[in-house]
Amino acid sequence: MATDAGTIVVIEDDPNIADLVDVYLRRDGFRVVQAADGERGLKAIDRERPRLVVLDIGLPGGFDGFEVCRRIRAAGTVPVVMLTARDTELDRVLGLELGADDYVIKPFSPRELAARVKAILRRAAGPPPDPLAVITVGDVEVDVARREVRVRGEVVALATREFDLLRYLADNVGLALSRRQLLDGVWGPGWYGDERTVDVHVRQLRKKLGDTLPLTTVWGIGYRLG
Repeated sequence: MATDAGTIVVIEDDPNIADLVDVYLRRDGFRVVQAADGERGLKAIDRERPRLVVLDIGLPGGFDGFEVCRRIRAAGTVPVVMLTARDTELDRVLGLELGADDYVIKPFSPRELAARVKAILRRAAGPPPDPLAVITVGDVEVDVARREVRVRGEVVALATREFDLLRYLADNVGLALSRRQLLDGVWGPGWYGDERTVDVHVRQLRKKLGDTLPLTTVWGIGYRLG
């Protein structure tokens, strides 16, 4: 089967689960590289430069999935899908705060996981951009063509979902948007999950962009940029 859709690194210590994910991703044209622990996973990411990482939380050795995600985010913006048996709200929020783009609970449908992977990559690629499309809100520039955010000329690294959320807010500057509208616009209407996901990503945007981001909480509704 052709593997021209790019490389995905799967960091999972259960070989049965890793092989199942491998099979379904390869069906969709991805090249899959497996790693059984966090240290090997980080080395694979550095070596392979994948389009996306599927990451288990409960990993053996010195690095659990949270630490691996933290290190991935410190090094770049490759999308991360966390795959885990931990389904507490605290774990989900922590994973999202560390920069995970999605969170899939075991047991899971491998077909659904593959669909989520493709959806994240579609959003990361976005539509063919207008090379002149730079949205400016205060001191923040959202460069659509480069998928880059700058504050007073300095680039600020954002995770894929963080950029998509900021872009959606910037496209609707001045409008109060509900959490449901933001979920539908950024995560897609087929995405299901807690609306708190939006709050977590808004908190990350405020943390990274600070007072330069004129993002207001509209009580009882959601958020407004500008």
